[in-house]
Amino acid sequence: MVGSIDTLHRSLNSNGSFYNFNGLEEKLDELRHLLCKSDGDPLRIVSVGAGAWGSVFAALLQDSYGQFRDKVQIRIWRRPARAVDRATAEHLFEVINSREDVLRRLIRRCAYLKYVEARLGDRTLFADEILKDGFCLNMIDTPLCPLKVVTNLQEAVWDADIVVNGLPSTETRDVFQEISNYWKERITVPIIISLSKGIEAALQPLPHIITPTQMINRATGVPIENILYLGGPNIASEIYNKEYANARICGAEQWRKPLAKFLRQPHFIVWDNSDLVTHEVMGGLKNVYAIGAGMVAALTKESATSKSVYFAHCTSEMIFITHLLAEEPEKLAGPLLADTYVTLLKGRNAWYGQMLAKGELSRDMGDSISGKGMIQGVSAVGAFYELLSQSSLSVLHPDGNKPVAPVELCPLLKTLYKILITREKTAEAILQALRDETLNDPRERIEIAQTHAFYKPSLLGQP
Repeated sequence: MVGSIDTLHRSLNSNGSFYNFNGLEEKLDELRHLLCKSDGDPLRIVSVGAGAWGSVFAALLQDSYGQFRDKVQIRIWRRPARAVDRATAEHLFEVINSREDVLRRLIRRCAYLKYVEARLGDRTLFADEILKDGFCLNMIDTPLCPLKVVTNLQEAVWDADIVVNGLPSTETRDVFQEISNYWKERITVPIIISLSKGIEAALQPLPHIITPTQMINRATGVPIENILYLGGPNIASEIYNKEYANARICGAEQWRKPLAKFLRQPHFIVWDNSDLVTHEVMGGLKNVYAIGAGMVAALTKESATSKSVYFAHCTSEMIFITHLLAEEPEKLAGPLLADTYVTLLKGRNAWYGQMLAKGELSRDMGDSISGKGMIQGVSAVGAFYELLSQSSLSVLHPDGNKPVAPVELCPLLKTLYKILITREKTAEAILQALRDETLNDPRERIEIAQTHAFYKPSLLGQP
């Protein structure tokens, strides 16, 4: 049976029969009933994309519900033929041999020998191959449960009831455009849960952003009511290792409440929220500012004072931007603030900023890094800057009361753009931006956002 004993959550009652300690089967039955699933017809869940969070999300579901094989089918899709390089194979072999449970599992599955051969250079491993054994290429140090891997996209999604978008925002549109070709004759409408954090900017006919849920809606025609966003203060590997975490699933009430209940686990609490816009935009923004946080941490040798100054300014810019995009955005507090905090503290975007500042990575290496995956904050920096630099979106500057493009009130975003996109400045410029004595008090930026009616529905492509 897939998964470890402690994830089965089953106990013996007084007469010796099993009952479901955590109500897992009941939760599964409730969701099946809502989706009108008949006996003998399993609930089909597929995660599209096998990055760290997409793989962990699928593994969490497999660990919890995989035991009910006649009621649910959980699979993950990733592209085939991605080779694992020799150095990664050697490291993977070390991880395997440091974990007795993993070692025994591979031996039982007659899979251990291929890792020996890969370490010796006698065999090439592939990402989809090791994922079946529970190893995510972007998270080698955290073995997962074995997963059912499908490399044919049509096979993976054509009859899926729930599709989890674990793709980077930069790949979401193209993949779901392809998926739409396989759904042309569908009778039922699937539910889509997007984990993607990032945006694109479009300047015609009016400047606006495109979020991953919007990309999916436009590519597939699936109603926005059936598309949800899940995010929260979490690091994928820590969640799988059962560090306590929480998240929010955002979207229409019809699906967010039952899905929150279905996804909730003792160590992973999922709440529901109606404010899809704020959470999804914040999901992209936090990656933007996490890169700068990593730079500040590296350049100041982890100065708590410098990091706290950066935190004050970056969160005020985030509040300012969300008030442009949403009429009544949820305040940057609670889980939203925690999500920002953990991403700035520890995450691939913060790591990327640190490595750039230390000179251990070069911007010429691009934003897809071996062992880490896509650094989504880079493209998001470009998108937010491009959008907010449009003069047609002008707001009043607190000094002089003159109209300026919104980006002029976001000095950190401007600096990150010059470091990462135009490359006219080095990472040290982020400190110069923080230490500029003309920098406005973050309170002023927040007051502008909260007291001026400059919400612009056109920024989300709305009339």
